[in-house]
Amino acid sequence: MPAVQVFYEGHVQGVGFRYSVKQIAKGFDVIGSVRNLVDGRVELQAGGEPAEVEAFLAAIGDSELRAHIKAQTRHVVELPPGTRGFQITHE
Repeated sequence: MPAVQVFYEGHVQGVGFRYSVKQIAKGFDVIGSVRNLVDGRVELQAGGEPAEVEAFLAAIGDSELRAHIKAQTRHVVELPPGTRGFQITHE
């Protein structure tokens, strides 16, 4: 399934970023994951209907998390087969 991968930069670790993203995801019909990276960024992958994914990403940008985001980079990716729900993953 085509999906979007977003790398968030800024003060995005240690502030409940992943938990907040997971809570926001509950309001949308999206699947995927969010995780911390060792370089201090947070990686999000989200799939679903394009309009739903865009609304989900907009909701993240409109939430209290925007104060922590200094930059973001987007790419189109494929979600692994069998991806279900939206979860926090760990390395």
